[in-house]
Amino acid sequence: MVTYIEAFSAPMKNTGVIRLYGSEAFEGMRKASQLTARALDEIYPLVKPGVTTDELDRFVFEFGMDHGALPATLNYRGYTKSSCISLNHVVCHGIPNDKPLREGDIANIDITYILDGWHGDSSRMYPVGQIKRSAERLLEVTYECLLRGIAAVKPGVRTGAIGEAIQKYAEAERCSVVRDFCGHGLGRLFHDAPNILHYGSANEGPELKEGMIFTIEPMINLGRPHVKVLSDGWTAVTRDRSLSAQYEHAVGVTADGCEVFTLSPGGLDRPGLPG
Repeated sequence: MVTYIEAFSAPMKNTGVIRLYGSEAFEGMRKASQLTARALDEIYPLVKPGVTTDELDRFVFEFGMDHGALPATLNYRGYTKSSCISLNHVVCHGIPNDKPLREGDIANIDITYILDGWHGDSSRMYPVGQIKRSAERLLEVTYECLLRGIAAVKPGVRTGAIGEAIQKYAEAERCSVVRDFCGHGLGRLFHDAPNILHYGSANEGPELKEGMIFTIEPMINLGRPHVKVLSDGWTAVTRDRSLSAQYEHAVGVTADGCEVFTLSPGGLDRPGLPG
């Protein structure tokens, strides 16, 4: 049975109950999320051949420090970096290192800042120089999946409506949806209830209610959906080494739909791509 609770009445840990936030919380989420969105805007000119993912990660750390925010991933369950940067066939949780980007790579940069106790979580895809048309198409499909998932959000529908909208479009475009990872509740906690699956049926999952806050972050593969986690315990890759892409926004359910907290202030929600 799904339990909903006024957010500040619940303990500060994920107990499986779904928190319902008010206007003050939404304002806190706007500020944290817009800081994350600004960082994703400002990192765009740095994403080019020859730059290492460690250099990009250093920018994320310094940007956060300059604005009074802490990267949520830093020292999270032993993770030692300020961001996740996933290249090509890496699905998610790529660990920044000293390997330089190469022409034709595609990179997902995933940033979460904690500002005044609120978590702003978002990620975008960045083409590195000129990329192949197949990679560009994957980015287009994945971004459209995100938009369709967001469009499904409104009070009274179930979380499965988000997954159904994403899965139907991705598979119609001959791509596959990763099942091993999902969106999640967000707010004062980095990861909270409910899980937001990116596949499924509209009649499945908890009912959406005004005040819920969560991420939608579809991971879409050009090949099959299967993934494996490498020996570092973090890096998830496609088993068939096909390209993978992901876009992520944090949203709050409103009376008649949802508010997207992490929209780019500079119109760079799809950096490096037309439109």
